Amino acid sequence: MAKKRPQTKAKRPQPSDAQIPVVGAREPCPCGSGRRYKACHGRAAAHAVTELVQRPFEGLPGEGDWVALRELVPAATVGLTLKDGLPEGVPSVTLATVLPMAWPALRRDDGSVLLGLQNDTASGDLSRDLADTLQRALVAQPGTPVQGRRAPAEGPRLQDLLDPEGAFEPEVHSGFEFWIPDAENATPEVTASLERANAAAVPTVKLAGVDAAYWCETPDKNHLRWVMPYPEEQLLDALARLHAAGRSGLGEGTRLVGSFRAHGLTVPVWDLPSGVTAEDVEKPAAEFAERLTAALASDEPLTADERRARGGLTSRQVTLN
Repeated sequence: MAKKRPQTKAKRPQPSDAQIPVVGAREPCPCGSGRRYKACHGRAAAHAVTELVQRPFEGLPGEGDWVALRELVPAATVGLTLKDGLPEGVPSVTLATVLPMAWPALRRDDGSVLLGLQNDTASGDLSRDLADTLQRALVAQPGTPVQGRRAPAEGPRLQDLLDPEGAFEPEVHSGFEFWIPDAENATPEVTASLERANAAAVPTVKLAGVDAAYWCETPDKNHLRWVMPYPEEQLLDALARLHAAGRSGLGEGTRLVGSFRAHGLTVPVWDLPSGVTAEDVEKPAAEFAERLTAALASDEPLTADERRARGGLTSRQVTLN
């Protein structure tokens, strides 16, 4: 009897890692392997997350404002300056805290680009993910959003694409109307997304007299959240010196209550009485900046009271990323 020949199947072309979109951990892997994403191409994404870049915005103009817009500010935009200038057909590039439908980026009908900052990213380097999204938005068809993906490991970072001398001047908005230049022609989905976003937005104002400080209003009390560029240990020592001396407040009824850690920087937080506006806190914040500069310059060992104050501040730290 003749031997049966083994049956062979033609191999299907396999997509490259860069072409495989990110999906939920328990969903089937888009590569077609039949395995769950977390057991297939999701392994590489999980490994990348463990290799977190602690300060993804380091070296960019306005690093503190990048952190604030990523983690603290609901609605804001900033014009970006590209190192090599704008490509033909792209009149402007604007960073936005959030875009409709949580799009990573959008190429508008007029060719301009909006880049969303508050989006989940697939790797441990937020700067590289944003740069990849920006590059794809610059060549997208006008009138189309850009979807998220895992950025190539060898791809550029924002520091490679943006002009290091370019100004970074955030404009804080009361709502998200900047999404829609022509509200009458917006789709129902975008209009609904706008309404939901506006309903959730916390009133926020950027202080003019100091860098990267943002006042916000909540029902019970107001707050000041101030992203500071100093090394964490040095900053906590300085804050402890001022706190122990009763000089860490921003006026009557205000209190330094703790801090956030976000993208490698420390963000002290003050509680403010509900009647204290952003304008009211401008002068006290400028005066505090002077006291902080003097405290940062001290290299004396902390006293017992200062150590207790530091311990209290450290216990009230919250890591945002």
